[in-house]
Formats: sequence, C-alpha cells, structure tokens
Amino acid sequence: MKVLGIETTCDETAVAVVEDGKNILSNVVASQSDYHRQFKGVYPEMAAREHTRQIIPTIDQAIQMAKISPDDLDLIAVARGPGLIGPLLIGLNAAKTLHLSWNIPFVGVNHVEAHLYAAMMSCQTFSFPALGVVISGGHTFLVRILEVGEYEPIGTTVDDAIGEAFDKVAALLDLPYPGGPEVEALAKTGDPTRFPFKPGRVKKNPWNFSFSGLKTSVLYAVKGQNQSKHAKACIPEEEKKHIAASFQETALRDIADKALRAAKEYACKAIYIGGGVSNNQRLRELFEESPIPTYWPSQGLSLDNGAMIAGLGFHRFTGKSDSLDLEAKARIFLT
Repeated sequence: MKVLGIETTCDETAVAVVEDGKNILSNVVASQSDYHRQFKGVYPEMAAREHTRQIIPTIDQAIQMAKISPDDLDLIAVARGPGLIGPLLIGLNAAKTLHLSWNIPFVGVNHVEAHLYAAMMSCQTFSFPALGVVISGGHTFLVRILEVGEYEPIGTTVDDAIGEAFDKVAALLDLPYPGGPEVEALAKTGDPTRFPFKPGRVKKNPWNFSFSGLKTSVLYAVKGQNQSKHAKACIPEEEKKHIAASFQETALRDIADKALRAAKEYACKAIYIGGGVSNNQRLRELFEESPIPTYWPSQGLSLDNGAMIAGLGFHRFTGKSDSLDLEAKARIFLT
C-alpha cells in the first residue's frame, strides 16, 4: 500500500510517500524557519499563508521523487491536529481535495502520535508495552504504549513544552530562532555545573514536567533578580555558554530521569522517543543509561515530516475513508 502523507501542523510544509508503513519512497520538507526567525517564534498567520503557497508544489515534488503517479496511490493520510488551526486547515483541505479529485480514500491522524511512530519506522518488530516520549516545540509527555493506536497517559508538561523552553532561553541569550540547535551548540563549550538550576516539580503527579521555573531561573541569571524579560542582559558574553549548558543539562536530565523511572515502574519493554528535541545529542547520551532498548527517529524524521504521517496512516486505515466533515483540531490527546 502506497500512502501520501501531508503534514502542516506548524511551520513545515511536508509531504511524503511511504509504502506499507515503513518504506519511504520520498520525504519532502519545505521549511519556513527563515520567515519566522525575525519574530523568534512562529507567526501563525504567516505560516498559514506560506503553507498555501507551498502545499501543491511540495505534493508534486513528493510524487515525482517517489517515481509514481497519483494512480499508484492507495491512501492519503493527513495530520488533523494538534497544531496551529490555520496551518492545519491548509493540509486537511488539500487532502480532502485530492480525495475528491483522485478518488482515493483519506484518513486524518494525530500529529504527536505520528512523532512516536517515527521512532518505530526502522523497527522490524514492535515491543509492547512500551514507553512513548514526545519532546517537541509544542509537546512534552510520557505515555504507555499498549499497541499502535492504544495509549495510557502517564505525565505531561503543566506549562511550557521542552522545545518552547529552549526557544525562550535562546531568546534570552540573544540566539536566533529556532533556539534548540543554537542552545545545544553553545552548551557544548560551557560548564553544566556553573549555574545550580533545578528542574520543576509537580506535586500532584511526579511524572509531570514544569519548565516555567527553570526558565525564570535563566532569566534571573541573564538579567538579574526582579528584572523583566525586556531588560538588558547584565552578564558577560562569556557566561552565556555556561548558562546554556546548565539549562540544557537540567532540562534534559529531568526528562531522561523521569522517562527511565517510568519505563521501570510500568514494566515497559522498550522506549520510543519522538519530536524535534530528540535530535539533541546530549539527550541521547543520557538515555544510554537505559537498561531497555531505546529507539529514536531515523535521519530526517525527528522534525515535522510527512513520512511519519503516511506511516501512521497505513496503520490507522480500516478500509473506509474518513468523512469530508472531519475537522482540524488545535488540541487532541492520546488515549
């Protein structure tokens, strides 16, 4: 089965063709990072407009790179949420239009579930129950995976997502957007013990995450106590690398520690990690301590992409197309 996957949840117009859920025939991503860099974050209306401009050329390119024609496709899979509602509507309406034009069934899939599936695409077999860890610009949570499509929530962030925290710390350090790779690069030259930052604690659920307090600690380290985020930095440039290293170590160790303890507590046979922050090499080093197999997305599958949407769509398809009434959802939870 050949599946066309469409992903437009945020600022990547991504389309791929995947065969039988795993064999990637093409994977095209049109990034908007350069457009949003001036805002140090994603500007939703601009993102939607850019998706409108990019969606058809990206679909054409993905089909051409796969060396197929639309007649060879069996299914269209599209991310219907969670994400920014404007961008989501562009992808979903494109999928519905192709469904009508090409007479091919379509299915809407959960974007964050697809991030977990991205870590499974290179596996010959799946090991369940497993721990799923999603760490991206908009999401940070732990779930117990019983099988593809069946999940039990364990913990989530009560404020910022980990990727969002990286972006905000990057802004405090005058680093460009997207902030994750910039903070990681700066942290490599810093001392992670220089600043005694502490991870957030959530009393009601020990598996939950909180990054707002850590982010505030970075603010005070950069600009002094009782200063607003608009105040000028009051530390030497040389200290910024130590702040980056200390923040990164605190945030990522919190994720790794909770994930490894949760995997043991819930008798998981494997850990599947998805989302853009899974690219961070320090995080991967921390998970080397895992006593059970840990799986990461292959090259090009960590950030938003159409291949993970197509792959998950293969498993989600029951033989019947979704209705044209299917709506985009800014928020969807895994259950």
